Amino acid sequence: MKKKETILTGTLLFFIFTVISLLTPVQSSAERKIVRLACADWSEAVATTNMAKTVIEEKFGYQCRIISMTADKMWESVATGKVDGMLAAWLPTTHAHYHKKFKDQLVDLGPNIIGTQIGLVIPDITVGRQTASSGARNAPYIKAESIADLKKYSNKFGRKIIGIDSEAGIMKKTREAMREYELYDYELVEGSEVSMTAELSNAIRKQRWIVVTGWEPHWIFGRWTLKFLDDPKNIFGGKETIHTMVRQGLKEDMPDVYRFLDNFNWKKKELEQLMIWIQEDKGMYPREKAQRYMRYHPDQIKSWLE
Repeated sequence: MKKKETILTGTLLFFIFTVISLLTPVQSSAERKIVRLACADWSEAVATTNMAKTVIEEKFGYQCRIISMTADKMWESVATGKVDGMLAAWLPTTHAHYHKKFKDQLVDLGPNIIGTQIGLVIPDITVGRQTASSGARNAPYIKAESIADLKKYSNKFGRKIIGIDSEAGIMKKTREAMREYELYDYELVEGSEVSMTAELSNAIRKQRWIVVTGWEPHWIFGRWTLKFLDDPKNIFGGKETIHTMVRQGLKEDMPDVYRFLDNFNWKKKELEQLMIWIQEDKGMYPREKAQRYMRYHPDQIKSWLE
């Protein structure tokens, strides 16, 4: 008899819990405390976004998902509310066309880093010793000084400019530069940041001439001596800033996350340090490196949370 009562009680409780679960509405993304951040596959974007993700998860207890996508999809996804934000909007030049299209559909929280730059980059390395016996610096093996020089040295460069993903702002600017500087016999090679840096590394090791689409901050400037080619037509613009963009309504849905993203900013050298740490393990453990940064910079993290 007791056994039957136990079974009936268990069945009744199961029925009650089932009904309650069916009647309970599905929680929204904000109620489940999930933050979605868009991120292009660029070293500085990966480092910055993982830094933000780690702070959000450890200080607010939210889940944070990084969704990898191209630059055009980043802007569109924030503007349409498919993601909560991004920390890789290059302004005023590189992403000017995206900003013009979507600026009224998202919220600009301002720069998270200043003093950035894009352009065409070459190794600034000598063959053999860097300095002569007199102490003067030996001339680098690549003679080009400006983008205009690429026309003169097209055979040396193999008539190729090594680029990244086709929708990146720097690729659009490079196509414009190729027209303005009449580099008609050059091919802009599309690929990824990984393929671009691999080509650069191989060329430096073999002391071959190479020109790539480059930007700063980037770990390659910490590893090799590089330089931007002069841009007398100012196609790539001057110094830029990287902005944080969030969807409309985030301030009301997650005010603490909104406030943190609004406060989040750091210096170029600080970002480059994290980028180098991530690169040491070939980009495999960005979260662990961000946690390491948090341990070394507690006051800075605290300032972001005020």
